[in-house]
Amino acid sequence: MEIPSAFNSGLQGLQNAQAKADQAASDIVASTTLPAEQQTSSATIGEVNTEVTNPNNNQEIPDLNQAIVNLKVAEFQAKASVEVIKSADDSLGTLLDVTA
Repeated sequence: MEIPSAFNSGLQGLQNAQAKADQAASDIVASTTLPAEQQTSSATIGEVNTEVTNPNNNQEIPDLNQAIVNLKVAEFQAKASVEVIKSADDSLGTLLDVTA
């Protein structure tokens, strides 16, 4: 059984946090932008469009609240991974100081 180093674990955690943040950011954009057909068929100037339609008939809109929570989770995961890397760096520095 191979035990991964703390540096590798921290780096892997940072990469996972970045992937989660990227996905959350794209979900936020998807849930806050109008589809192209709605942008082109908007009401004329001075009129109010009161038509209620499903913006994406075939696609599911990501939940904005969940996307924001996922973005915050990714932030905390990245902070924790940075702390793991700092601890590994401190431990390695201490080991080098003891052996030198």
